Parts: sequence; structure tokens; C-alpha cells
Amino acid sequence: MFTIRTVSYTDPAAPAAFARSLRETGFAVLTDHPITPDRIEATYAAWGRFFGSDSKFDYKVNPERQDGYFPFKSENAKDSRVKDLKEFYHVYPDGRVPPELEALTRGLYDDLATIGHTLLGWIQDNTPDDVRARFSEPLPRMLEGSRQNLLRILHYPPLTEAPEPGAVRAAAHGDINLITLLVAGSEPGLEARDTAGNWHAVPCDPGMMAINAGDMLEMASGGHYPSTEHRVINPPAARNVARFSMPMFCHPRPEVVLKPGTTADDFLTQRLREIGLKA
Repeated sequence: MFTIRTVSYTDPAAPAAFARSLRETGFAVLTDHPITPDRIEATYAAWGRFFGSDSKFDYKVNPERQDGYFPFKSENAKDSRVKDLKEFYHVYPDGRVPPELEALTRGLYDDLATIGHTLLGWIQDNTPDDVRARFSEPLPRMLEGSRQNLLRILHYPPLTEAPEPGAVRAAAHGDINLITLLVAGSEPGLEARDTAGNWHAVPCDPGMMAINAGDMLEMASGGHYPSTEHRVINPPAARNVARFSMPMFCHPRPEVVLKPGTTADDFLTQRLREIGLKA
């Protein structure tokens, strides 16, 4: 049975329950975390004004640094020939952020990075010894000094006309990184796939934060923590409204070894080419 566990960030039993959920489904849901629904709502509203303005084109992506604004239909999922129905903005520690969004966004970035470091500590402490021995260094240490942690601000515009066949807001994919932290989206639509191929809605009530294992954690753990495929489906025709979400992708330093012969930078570069974000 595919059951994504919901755990309270403040519960002493949370670390073990969290690691167990990641092991069983690749996902877990946190409640009682420090980032309030009001703060998330205010951030979505502020970035909504940005995406609705032509000033976004002043921040068009720098291909080398991968920061800034990515226009609608910039990205496809790995092995998908159809572009996703979204536009987005990449925030890195030393990247560009519009001045009017700087304080709000940087504060959120820092808090999510701190929570990510804590959650990797939970995973480290609750991983079997034989699996933990595979890690080239403790998981939380992989993030220390990393300039690769990425906060992605996503805008899925209203679908005012029928999309091309096969086009969805985000096609089925696994994330590249160690873990992803995803505060509740402004609308439902996120789904995860179980090993039998069935899709399940991921809870997204206000105050919830969905966490999923990425491909790097699956690789580093020898498959112990699965990188579960997930997607964002198109809303029914009667709900043609915009959707916003803000995943924080926790990435190790480039030189961190994920498995013998493969560094985090090797893997990231390969995957960015596969999804159309790097030549």
C-alpha cells in the first residue's frame, strides 16, 4: 500500500518516521514546520506580480549560471519531447533576485536551507549502517558550503486553451538533487507514482510541506531511498486558474562523490542537458 506519512516537525519521533516514509514511498509530508501559510501566501502573491509584468524579461536566464527567469515552455522532463506548461525563476545564494523581492525571497531561501540540513541529518541518523557506509561523507556535510542549493519559483499559467497532446504542467520526473522541500502549492495537482504505476495525490493543505528523495540520494544510498516519479497534472477545464509552487532543491557541493566515478557536478551537468536547460 502506498502511504505517504505525515509527521510533525516538532515530534521527537519525527526523524525515524520521516526516514521510514522516504524509504517506503520516496515522499514524506511535514506539518508544524517554521514557515507559516501566511508567509507562503505573501511570497506567491509577490512573485505573481513579477510573472505578470514584462520586467521579468530583464532577468532572463544566464545559461552558464542557470539563474534568473526561464520563459514559458523552457523545460521538458527527462525523456519527454513535449515542453512543460510553466515558467519559473531560479534563486541561488549568489544569483540575481529582483530588488522588490530580495528580502522576502532570501529569508525564505535561508529558512528552507536550514530545514533541509536538519532533514538530511534525520536521514543520516536513521539509515542502516550498511547503507550509510556508502555515503562518501555524512549527508548534512554534503550541503555545507554548497552554492548549488536552488529555490525555484514556479508559475503555471491558467490554461485558456487546450494544450497540445501530452503537454502537462510538469511531466512525470524524478528530481536531480538529494532531497526536495516543497511548501504547499497555491493549488492542488502534485501526484506521485507507486511501484505498480498508480498515481496518488500528494497532500498540499496549508501548513504542509512535501519532501521527496531525489536521484542523487537514490544513487548515494544504492537505491535504499527511491527517487519516486511525480508530476503536476492539468486542472479540470472548470478550474483554469494559475498555480504557484516553490520547491527548494538541496544540492551537494559539486565535488561530492555520489558513487565511485560520479560526482554531483557530473550528474547535474548530464541531467541539465537531458531536460533541455543546458547545451
